[in-house]
Amino acid sequence: MNLLQHSLLGGTSFRSVAELLSGLNWHEAARKTPGVPYTLAGLIYHLAVTQRASLDLATGRAESWPEGLSVWPDQAPTRAEFEASLTDLRAGLAQAQVLAEDPSARARELLADLAVHSAYHWGQVALLRRLYGTLPGSGGV
Repeated sequence: MNLLQHSLLGGTSFRSVAELLSGLNWHEAARKTPGVPYTLAGLIYHLAVTQRASLDLATGRAESWPEGLSVWPDQAPTRAEFEASLTDLRAGLAQAQVLAEDPSARARELLADLAVHSAYHWGQVALLRRLYGTLPGSGGV
């Protein structure tokens, strides 16, 4: 696995995405925290939407960022929307891994940007799960 692949999946400079998502359920994802403007479901939605748009650019399925793309949910995601976002996010991560094996210069640049953007939000996921006492391997602290 190369550095770009590690950057997309974590496990080196931050917890692995698989670990961050382990055991995440709808009840936890929909939980609101006072003073926090998003839920875990909203973060997963955001990660999935931005990842899909980035992958479409990296693979040539799109020429430019979609005009008017809503990258944050307009309202709290439903359970079905959360589950769909989680499925799309995992599928996109698998696609990104394949693409990052030997990317074109354009794909490398887009995937590196995606990795940095996502790492920021994976940190938010980790923080909320730590606050809720559900972050795997943290002992809830």
